[in-house]
Amino acid sequence: MQSGAIELLKSHFDALSQRTPDEDIEFWFARDIMEPLGYARWENFQTAIKRAIESCKTTGYAAEDHFRGVTKMIEIGKGGQRPVDDFMLTRYACYLIAQNGDPRKEPIAFAQSYFATQTRKQELIEDRMRLQARLDARGRLRESEKTLSQNIYERGVDDAGFGRIRSRGDAALFGGYTTQAMKDRFGITKTRPLADFLPTLTIAAKNLATEITNHNVSQDNLQGEHAITREHEQNNESVRDMLGQRGIKPEQLPPEEDIKKLERRVKAEEKKLVQQSGTLPAPKNEE
Repeated sequence: MQSGAIELLKSHFDALSQRTPDEDIEFWFARDIMEPLGYARWENFQTAIKRAIESCKTTGYAAEDHFRGVTKMIEIGKGGQRPVDDFMLTRYACYLIAQNGDPRKEPIAFAQSYFATQTRKQELIEDRMRLQARLDARGRLRESEKTLSQNIYERGVDDAGFGRIRSRGDAALFGGYTTQAMKDRFGITKTRPLADFLPTLTIAAKNLATEITNHNVSQDNLQGEHAITREHEQNNESVRDMLGQRGIKPEQLPPEEDIKKLERRVKAEEKKLVQQSGTLPAPKNEE
């Protein structure tokens, strides 16, 4: 995502921010942020809000502290008005809504980091977006490898065979370096997954090759370790060739921070976000 687009979205969300008059709690109206988040219909956005409310409850926080149903009057032309349903949303509520969206959509990817960080500094938001992109890429690879493991198990390949297939695929992607050879190269302990230390680009490359393998294994009904190994090698070789055309050799890209540490950091930031967001004041008629 380009810096100009990030700056534009940041300015938009900054301008939509409001504060409660007495408690000075920052909040956004749901209908205000609906379109900037890429939702065209209120009904669809309500579904996203409901998912976020369930996420809030699951984490053990009171949903009413962060999601407050309200009624607003909107202009309908010729000086008329009509009431519509809306929500007051704390920063934490907005973050949960973004987390329940599709991070492949740029407004959602931006919002996940914008609402996660208590900052107006664009460079810190961009840093958070890069971190989130790597976490998302790792999650997609985890799912595609899980699917591959299930696919090949049904075709006569056990867990040890899956490990061999993945290692041969890695060797094709990394210019001859097997999974263990890459771990040795990066100083990664034997029990930790290689992908937890790879940069986003390499994780995405591994995922693309794995997704192609999944498709072709099912499409061509490949059976047995030999046939599936060759398929996975070819797909990784193709991805390596594509990267090579852009001057990129995956084995030469430096390792990055342990994904597990990043996941723990994000969890800690989420707890901090809840505290810093504060809670919406009770409606006047409940006081």
